Amino acid sequence: MEDLIVIGGGIVGLATAREALRRHPDLKVLVLEKADEVATAQTGHNSGVIHAGLYYTPGSLKARLCRAGERETKNLCDEYGIRYDTVGKLVIATDEVEIERMEQLAERGARNGIELQKIDRDELAEMEPNVRGRKALLSPATGIVDYREVARAMATDIVALGGRVITRSTVHSIDERSGATGEVVVGSDTGEYRARRMVACAGLQADRIASIGGIDVDFQIIPFRGEYYQLPHSRQGLVERLIYPVPDPDLPFLGVHLSPTIDGRITVGPNAVLGFSREGYPRGSVSPRDVARFMAFPGMWRFAKDNLRTGLQEMRSSYFPSSYLKLVRKYCPGLELGDLRPYPAGIRAQALMRDGTPVEDFLFRSTERQLHVCNAPSPAATSAIPIGSLIVDKVLNAVRG
Repeated sequence: MEDLIVIGGGIVGLATAREALRRHPDLKVLVLEKADEVATAQTGHNSGVIHAGLYYTPGSLKARLCRAGERETKNLCDEYGIRYDTVGKLVIATDEVEIERMEQLAERGARNGIELQKIDRDELAEMEPNVRGRKALLSPATGIVDYREVARAMATDIVALGGRVITRSTVHSIDERSGATGEVVVGSDTGEYRARRMVACAGLQADRIASIGGIDVDFQIIPFRGEYYQLPHSRQGLVERLIYPVPDPDLPFLGVHLSPTIDGRITVGPNAVLGFSREGYPRGSVSPRDVARFMAFPGMWRFAKDNLRTGLQEMRSSYFPSSYLKLVRKYCPGLELGDLRPYPAGIRAQALMRDGTPVEDFLFRSTERQLHVCNAPSPAATSAIPIGSLIVDKVLNAVRG
């Protein structure tokens, strides 16, 4: 009998299991991951940014967890010798509308307690000679890292603390048995496991795992592909910092940006287009099961209607690299079409409610012995350690009782 089973070996699930064991090393903790190794889905296709918490609604769970996560991610990297670089982020305003939005963003960041610096045109030209803008906002604490390394370090720590991580273990059934000696029985490819408490951090499969667990699912996970390019070696050093446009407040995504990576590349992206396969990362991937599921979901049609224009623009940038390039040349005019080289895409798990409303903050659903993380939006990778702590706070009394 386990004390705690965690479904999902991405960074949030691993952070949860690790936190439980760090607090109480006597607990029996098991992580089940369906892939061959941990951190292969959203964590392994992450942009690698350690966010500082600039964008998020003051007082929201997302803002609080990101602010804490920036510090704790760097602390973990220091502890395990994982390379990261605090390169800083510049948010570039190129016209009057964006300058006004940037001022609102600066006010929001200040309310979140984020260190920020306002940069004028001349300062920007000195800091980033290849970037053009009228004004900019610098977040000096923003950094870059390889989150796969962070996740693997967490998995190693879990095992060292006496926990288990079992891969190639797809979950097929969850049977919750109530009563004084109740338990959760989890059936998987590698066998049947019993536990006093279960946490699901299933990412792109969150709604399906919740449904298997008997949750009344009032949302659906919709996959959005974030497509990237990378710059050729001749363009390395084009920028030293992360370069972001001022985001449109009416859109849930941050816009196409230039991102130095910890392995020395510079990526361009992402856009945000509807994915036709939850875990089909190669371009052109289609899962008939996934498509049929969101086509039958009323929230998807309402969301599509409300965001038709934006969706068409994103699809255009996906199929026509010249449209993609136009977005970037707004603040980096020296780039050419031939500079956009292929790079692996990411897939974001976006929870939509039945009325078409996208869930912007964390979403939890629970029963007596189960807790399901149903939406863990960006910056979930940055925030993984404090998210894990929050989850353990929610389940610890039941595990220890």
